[in-house]
Amino acid sequence: STSIFYSMGTAFALCILYIYLINIFAEYLAWGLVILTQLGLIAVAGGAFVYRGQLAKEAAAVNSTPDAEQQKSLLIMGIMAGLFSMLFACMIFCGYSQLKTAIDVIDAAADFLAKTKRILAVPVLYFFITMIVIAVWMGAMMALLSMGEITAKDNQQKSVDIDNDPKLEKKMFYMGLFMFFGLLWIVNFLKAQSSFITMVATATYYFDSNPERDGNADVGLGFKFAFMFHAGSIAFGSFIIALVQFIRTVFAVLAEQAENASGDNAAVKIMIACGKCCLKCIEKIVDYINTMAYGYMAVSGDSFCSSAWNGFLLNLKYGLEFAWANFIASAFILLGKIGLTVLNTFICFQFMKARGDLEEVHSVGGPLAIILLVTFAAANIFLSLFDEAVLAMLVCLCVDKQINGGEAQKGPPTFHDSFEKGQNHDQNKVRDDDFSANQVA
Repeated sequence: STSIFYSMGTAFALCILYIYLINIFAEYLAWGLVILTQLGLIAVAGGAFVYRGQLAKEAAAVNSTPDAEQQKSLLIMGIMAGLFSMLFACMIFCGYSQLKTAIDVIDAAADFLAKTKRILAVPVLYFFITMIVIAVWMGAMMALLSMGEITAKDNQQKSVDIDNDPKLEKKMFYMGLFMFFGLLWIVNFLKAQSSFITMVATATYYFDSNPERDGNADVGLGFKFAFMFHAGSIAFGSFIIALVQFIRTVFAVLAEQAENASGDNAAVKIMIACGKCCLKCIEKIVDYINTMAYGYMAVSGDSFCSSAWNGFLLNLKYGLEFAWANFIASAFILLGKIGLTVLNTFICFQFMKARGDLEEVHSVGGPLAIILLVTFAAANIFLSLFDEAVLAMLVCLCVDKQINGGEAQKGPPTFHDSFEKGQNHDQNKVRDDDFSANQVA
């Protein structure tokens, strides 16, 4: 048990250390990630074609035909990887300036998290509040399920039976649906509040900064906005995503019943799969629109609908910046979750080995599974801050450009160093062109 508690502590320590590592090496890691992604797509495409050719040669050497299905799969894999590789290369070359801006945003968001350590307490606080809400909801659901006349079945078996009339069962069914939707709404509301507080703090950090110095974030202002000025907007956005999730859940239950009733009907399975895919896409779209609305709301203070529309227009105008920033941030978060989980599980195993706990437990899988889940949950809690900070920082930058005629006046020195380099490069290019023209003259 001591090794488990030590490993729980190292889980939180590793998450904080990972944020500091991103802060120090964000730009290098981002460029490395982009280059490795491009090289990986090329390698997959080339490897698929090479392996396909080797299989064909091996089959020809023994006077047999290669597996047609395998050849087809490798061909499709090679073509798709090649297309994605060319598309990714086009995004790099055509959107190089947007890529640099996105990397600056990643770097600035990491600086914000490293400097504003108190922001780390926000997702932890809301995590425990969410756990309390879920525990209370489970107690209420147990009370709902125990409604009816309770009678003893048999004294020897020491069991009871709950008799419900059809009318009461129908009421209990609708009450259960209502409580389930309420849980979805409250959980999404708490999640949105936590994200909004982080975004407001990021916005205060951005607009308090200037080309000479980093600003200070006001986390308390985020709580004030979330509870006093924008609680209704956050509740409305949470209601929309909760409604979509509720419809998805009801559809999944009904689809399972329909699939069981139809037997092995392929048409029914295709319709169910299409329905699940469409609902999942709708949920992703609504969730992203909500996130953009919260980000724009944190900067402008507008209502939810106005913020959602303006955030959508901002996303259209600066689409490549948002695409690159989301890609790099998602990659950092994914690598962090996987890497930290594996590393801390290995550390727990070494703790148990050093303390001699391996001989005291029947199976080492149980303690390691607990640490794996705890570490993944901790990484998910802390690294979600990074995603929210990146989005809010990019929204602040885009709004700053919109207000000041295409040039950012606020923001930390990270942005302005890059802008000054670009401006100096353009000025030097103009001077070189003028010098060449004078020589020709």
